[in-house]
Amino acid sequence: MPIDLEALSDRIRESFERQNQIRDEALAQSRNLIRHAARAIRAIHRDDADLAYENLKQADALATALREGLSEDPDLYFSGYAQDALKEYCEAHLTVATILNKDWPSPEDLKVEFATYLNGMSEVVGELRRRIMDIMREGHSQEVERLLDVMDDIYAQLVTMDFPDALTYGLRRRTDIARSIIERTQADVTISYRQQELEKRITSLSEQLTQFDSENQNQKDD
Repeated sequence: MPIDLEALSDRIRESFERQNQIRDEALAQSRNLIRHAARAIRAIHRDDADLAYENLKQADALATALREGLSEDPDLYFSGYAQDALKEYCEAHLTVATILNKDWPSPEDLKVEFATYLNGMSEVVGELRRRIMDIMREGHSQEVERLLDVMDDIYAQLVTMDFPDALTYGLRRRTDIARSIIERTQADVTISYRQQELEKRITSLSEQLTQFDSENQNQKDD
């Protein structure tokens, strides 16, 4: 029996129209999710934890809506824009938790795929470099060492994920970027620390010389 091409075309068209509408909604949710994730990170760099948590709460709602909206369309859920938004969502949660020295939420807590979580984790390294550079303006501290340790721990785990990009969503490239960021940060911290120590020694020597000159002057006056 010949197929009814018109009826078939109608069914296919209806399916595409439904998916296109869902896709448009998901794109809008993804953009909003990325926006709130970025705002949370910006707020925590400004030491505004309340604003950071407020944006994370809104991001949580958007991530839930995105997942539920695409629950019947896995091809759209696993598309680039949806997973990229969820990656930024993970990065925001992990960055805020790290800077506040809180426990990290797990992939299950955030309801994201393992690969998405790992990619978000890789980008935390860049935010920690930014945090360290801000702290170093006031001088070396134990907080700098703590954040460097976190960066090292992240890389130590990422480098073990030696699997095809089809499974990890390009994690290998982000791992290489994380390594270069860590190496550059360690070099900057070392230089800054040495400069700080040198300045301390110069200041100490200057004070000693001033004291020596003062004692000599007193002896001459006597």
